[in-house]
Amino acid sequence: MRDTAHELGESPTLWELIRRRAELTPDRPALIQAEAEQAADRTLTFGALRERAERVAAGLYEQGVRSGTVIAWQLPTRIETVLLTAALARLGATQSPVIPFYREKEVGFALRESGAEFFATPGVWRGFDHTEMARRLDARGVFEAYADLPEADPAVLPAPPANGTDVRWIYWTSGTTSDPKGVLHTDRSLIAGGSCLAHALRLSSADVGSIAFPFAHIGGPDYLVMLLLYGFPAVLFEKFALPDALDGYRRHGVTTAGGSTAFYSMFLAEQRRLPEGRRLIPTLRLLAGGGAPKPPELYHAVVQEMGCQLTHGYGMTEVPMITMGAPDDTPDRLAGTEGRPPAGMEIRITDADGKPVPAGVDGEVRLRGEAVCRGYLEPSQSAAAFDAEGFLITGDLGHVRESGHLVLTGRAKDVIIRKGENISAKEIEDLLHVHPAVGEAAVIGLPDPERGERVCAVLELPPGSTELSLPEVCAHLREAGLSPHKLPEQLEVVEALPRNETLRKVLKYKLRERYA
Repeated sequence: MRDTAHELGESPTLWELIRRRAELTPDRPALIQAEAEQAADRTLTFGALRERAERVAAGLYEQGVRSGTVIAWQLPTRIETVLLTAALARLGATQSPVIPFYREKEVGFALRESGAEFFATPGVWRGFDHTEMARRLDARGVFEAYADLPEADPAVLPAPPANGTDVRWIYWTSGTTSDPKGVLHTDRSLIAGGSCLAHALRLSSADVGSIAFPFAHIGGPDYLVMLLLYGFPAVLFEKFALPDALDGYRRHGVTTAGGSTAFYSMFLAEQRRLPEGRRLIPTLRLLAGGGAPKPPELYHAVVQEMGCQLTHGYGMTEVPMITMGAPDDTPDRLAGTEGRPPAGMEIRITDADGKPVPAGVDGEVRLRGEAVCRGYLEPSQSAAAFDAEGFLITGDLGHVRESGHLVLTGRAKDVIIRKGENISAKEIEDLLHVHPAVGEAAVIGLPDPERGERVCAVLELPPGSTELSLPEVCAHLREAGLSPHKLPEQLEVVEALPRNETLRKVLKYKLRERYA
């Protein structure tokens, strides 16, 4: 199966990958919709995915959708969402997925910038009327995907697209900065990202996956590609909340789950509510994800307490898979690195002038490879994002070990310059996470007339924890070996850190705005 998966990964387009998987295993489950009650669960096979997607593609074609037509969709994680994605891939339309939690500001921006000719909504979802919002925004071609998903005879369809290197996807950066950017992807860049992720995780047709994050996230096609390569199903959760979702994981025997660091922490918190020796999800062998830094102690806690492996990777909207930990790697590498890049990903670590630095030396991370996006909707943003040799300038800082494993040490904008000395926010955050009274931590630099910047620690405490004081926090950091000049000079305790709605990344720009 592994050789077959690699061959499938060479498919020129997403539709060709769907077609080939349907021919290989038409009757195997592909998508399982987990509902609150087991009797309401729904399953779609790989053969039915292809067949229904062609009928939907024909229905859309009769409504005027053609190759290159821009269609935005704001849909939750449902079978119908994947069907629409597949149908649009069959037509060669340009898709602009929008996270379903976004509202007028973000949705209006995405519709205007993409020039979307059609907009698919879920109608009323979780108490909010998305169709009414679309009308307020004067969106064109509005239809409710779940009520009005059109179907027709596939005989009307032209030949499917053959070129997988044309831009057919516009994703939106997830909001860790104040303004999103439209990121341009091709079928091949998404297939390359998903292939790298699937192979790194050592998956097989015996696995049962899960998608608990918004399918409109760049991780959506990553996961879909994995299912198509190895022919295993994924359980879809339209609404992910623990402990409610646990029944779905258990009854379908999920073997691999995750999403991001926040997901690991949520699963671990539920595990700690159970009696010692009882596993949260008995069939689970692997938690995997990326999108946000992973404190080393979280890795060890998951492995020891949940009885499964944890592999973490490095990706972004611009490059869905850069590096990934492998389940058979050493604990040191899994806890302390982001894994290794696949064969098709070049990582270059550079100094401030863009010159490469040796292994083990910190610098800025730059990337080149098939999974890298083709740039941004705004040409000036593309020009600033790539260097003269075509490497994407990520703004992340780190180094590569002699073994090839990548260690991230922070963001360029997260380097706090205090009295001329560079301080890594991530270094302090990792040490704060060790403290038993700290749930989550974010360290930021704030303007200071004497120091240039001062170090501010913002803490989210677990329920029932005693509030910490600044001297107590500094004492903990000193005992952990942090240099005195890196100690926080300001402490803020919040009920909840501001996060985006996809992978729950902390929005540091909002903290800087709040406390500056």
